Amino acid sequence: MSSINDNYLSLEQRYLFVEVASRVAAFCQKNPSAEIIRMGIGDVTQPIAPAVAQAMHKAVEDCCHSETFHGYGPEPGYDFLREAIVANDYAGLGIKASEIFVSDGAKSDTGNIGDIFSADNVIGITDPVYPVYVDTNTMAGRRIVFIPCNRENGFTGDIPEERLDIVYLCYPNNPTGAVITKEKLKAWVDYALRNNSIIFYDAAYEAFIRDPKIPHSIYEIEGAKRCAIEFRSFSKTAGFTGIRCAFTVVPEELTALSADGREISLNQLWDRRQSCKFNGASYISQRGAEAVYSPEGKIQVKAVIDGYLQTASLIRESLEKAGLNPIGGENSPYIWAQTPGGMPSWDFFDLLLNKTGVVITPGAGFGQGGEGYFRVTAFNTKARSLEAMEKLTELVKSL
Repeated sequence: MSSINDNYLSLEQRYLFVEVASRVAAFCQKNPSAEIIRMGIGDVTQPIAPAVAQAMHKAVEDCCHSETFHGYGPEPGYDFLREAIVANDYAGLGIKASEIFVSDGAKSDTGNIGDIFSADNVIGITDPVYPVYVDTNTMAGRRIVFIPCNRENGFTGDIPEERLDIVYLCYPNNPTGAVITKEKLKAWVDYALRNNSIIFYDAAYEAFIRDPKIPHSIYEIEGAKRCAIEFRSFSKTAGFTGIRCAFTVVPEELTALSADGREISLNQLWDRRQSCKFNGASYISQRGAEAVYSPEGKIQVKAVIDGYLQTASLIRESLEKAGLNPIGGENSPYIWAQTPGGMPSWDFFDLLLNKTGVVITPGAGFGQGGEGYFRVTAFNTKARSLEAMEKLTELVKSL
């Protein structure tokens, strides 16, 4: 009989957002007339920008004619998009188009990047954390060291004393909405350089940063190209959660050791992995992503993000008035708040759902450090978000 990868048996029975969806579905089955307001999963609600839609319509038209038809594209992405990314997101930072790898999502890339690393690597993961980082390394059988993130360290973690082979950082943070200063990010880069460690930097929410002092990319820090891989996404930036397009930056000077002690280019390894296991993001989605960088696209995309940030500010204000000590929601679409009276977070999730129909995400789903907290997203409409906050604050007052 065939055998399984036993590491999967160490996982929670269901992925966090599958569990959330299951509980909501069970509630809806029992209460078919109940009105649900979804403030949990980080899915966007506003349509894609007109400039992006126009570019995608043209790309579809291209595929309708033999002379402009596109089949398989280059696995790392079309040059037109890779060059646009370099010119707009990394101007002056020394990143080259050959270091950009276009994909179908940052979730995929942050989960798959472990393919090019040994299972012997010790992994540092901030806690609370996006569960994909934990689950994919558990699947691989790697040892994980959790780095506590709390109010005392600004939810950015204290620099470890021990050496870790790989450290995951995500800022603006999912789930807490916290941001990291350039000084603190430099401390992490210095740690990685001292220890020959590698940082996986998830910058999927960088487009929400409005504070000019907050770095958008880890490559703004000197030396980061020698120790960091960066992940970005068009999902939250431009509403591509269903369209699927993202990219990963793997600098050509970044290396790691083979079993026999040779320094191996991680850029070349990731290129080899992608060319084997991935056929490239679609031509249509990449043309749409290219249009995000057009003059019209920039204006339209920024307006949508500004709207989400306005909603986030209103949510945070409501949670502050309710005495739930929120953070985030200023340079991020996420707001992280304490459960009332220290209530276990899944208990608060169930109570809120059953009493009001409002769906949030329980902090315990993001790790031990998330217990006693919950996450709210600002991706619903402003009106529905305010309605949800009214219901939530009324419930908290009644407790």
